[in-house]
Amino acid sequence: MPRLEHKNMPFKSVMKKVKASFREFHWREAFTFCAFVLLASGFWLMQSLKQEYEIELSVPIRYRNIPPSIHFSEDRPEKLIIKVKDRGNVLLNYSLGRTLAPIEINMKNLPLDQKEKVLVSKQNIEADLLKQLISTTSLISFAPHEIRVSYGKLISREVPVVFAGKVQPDAGFQVSDSIRITPATVKVYASQGAFDSISVLKTAYAEWKTNQRIVQKVKVIAPKGANVEPAEVTVTIPVEEYTEKTLSIPIICPDLPSQYTVRTFPSNVNVVCNIPMSRFKYLSDVDFGVSISFKDLKDNKSGLVDLTLFKKPDWVTDVTLSPNQIEFLLEQKTSPQPEKAGDETAPQE
Repeated sequence: MPRLEHKNMPFKSVMKKVKASFREFHWREAFTFCAFVLLASGFWLMQSLKQEYEIELSVPIRYRNIPPSIHFSEDRPEKLIIKVKDRGNVLLNYSLGRTLAPIEINMKNLPLDQKEKVLVSKQNIEADLLKQLISTTSLISFAPHEIRVSYGKLISREVPVVFAGKVQPDAGFQVSDSIRITPATVKVYASQGAFDSISVLKTAYAEWKTNQRIVQKVKVIAPKGANVEPAEVTVTIPVEEYTEKTLSIPIICPDLPSQYTVRTFPSNVNVVCNIPMSRFKYLSDVDFGVSISFKDLKDNKSGLVDLTLFKKPDWVTDVTLSPNQIEFLLEQKTSPQPEKAGDETAPQE
């Protein structure tokens, strides 16, 4: 124990020296010095903000109602870079809070017989900017000086749209019918050469996990350099609860020659399938057809033949036949023997 106390002595001595140093440090003088530094910095900043400076600001350009039948030949300007001059405290408003409204260009009535057009002149841009600037702010310059675009005319065709996505119905539910897209076709505006590779358009990928009918607007993916109208379509996916139903269907042999007869064991087969609950009472045995082929019967030595389901509604799923093989008996009909002349006994006179 004395050894442990002896080892702790240096540590205690260091801690005492640190505490003593903190007590001896002139904190009041340090705080006073920092306060004067901050006060001087504030006066310097206030004085600086009274001086005039030049800064650059960015003003976005927005194009509205662009006709789908045109394409821009080159990149159109998306923003203006303006240079303004004012006192520092005024310019601080532009940098921290005050934003300039975009320059909006309505292209609804754009003439299509021209290849190049000045949409906004220098005078109009300057007038629009001056309306937004504070009265003391001077507009030094802006670029570009005018908003000019080059464009060309596109041809149009109707192109079908297909759904590109995935539907995961909940347990006990299935897609009960085909997926419907409204409108089924959209108008595509593109160059003549572009249509060589455009035969169908896809929707944006969408994925749903659901137990009810889906009706959603989905964006149409436009090919590069082409415009699509409308840009969205409505996708309708019928999802319903399914149940199992069993029906007894007679077995037929449609290609059986007339000189043969065939008997099957059994004569009927059970068809087990899944159907939407809403159509349960409408499904009957006439909606199915089960057959065997005479080609499979002739020269068949096993006595068993496979069944073929040749008719069923499209909205029925998971169809199974029970059994899927049956026994049969193929017989050839015996033709009646013709009577020979003279076989009849002549009547006695």
